[in-house]
Amino acid sequence: MTSPSNRGAPASTEPRINDRIRVPEVRLVGPNGEQVGIVRIEDALRLAQEADLDLVEVAAQARPPVCKLMDYGKFKYESAQKARESRRNQQLTVIKEQKLRPKIDPHDYQTKKGHVARFLSHGNKVKVTIMFRGREQSRPELGYRLLQKLAEDVAELGFVESNPKQDGRNMIMVLAPHKTTKTRPVKQDQDDAAESVEE
Repeated sequence: MTSPSNRGAPASTEPRINDRIRVPEVRLVGPNGEQVGIVRIEDALRLAQEADLDLVEVAAQARPPVCKLMDYGKFKYESAQKARESRRNQQLTVIKEQKLRPKIDPHDYQTKKGHVARFLSHGNKVKVTIMFRGREQSRPELGYRLLQKLAEDVAELGFVESNPKQDGRNMIMVLAPHKTTKTRPVKQDQDDAAESVEE
């Protein structure tokens, strides 16, 4: 029977600190980045304790490993803040969908156009689908003209990213917001979700 091996276990991303560093000597870096040199692990731990800091392994692959004196709690907090900030700066692109019929009532068209304009103003892309039924499939130009009209009506908020194209019984066009459109924080309205799938 073979002994269990942890070869398949995921490697820890956390650096080893203080007593977890189990090597005879380390290359020590001071709290301000100054090179102290190669010291015995006992001396490095004593220096960390005297300075009221942690001994953190920053380059485990080096021979001997490189360790730095730092406030590990503060370091972790600042790293988490940076990660959160970079996530906040990422723009989340959401694709909404709006479905229309080729012979749509003018009032319904205005309502749907309002939804598309709102989605674009919130910084979302909009996939506009024209659904053809029965004999309507023999008149694709009706759908094409409707999509062109919609694109012109919301031109100040967005542009045609993907031109109208036939996809089976549907015709699809994708509108994207202009780069200057401010994206709102990612907070999904319940009615947005309902409107994006309503016919």
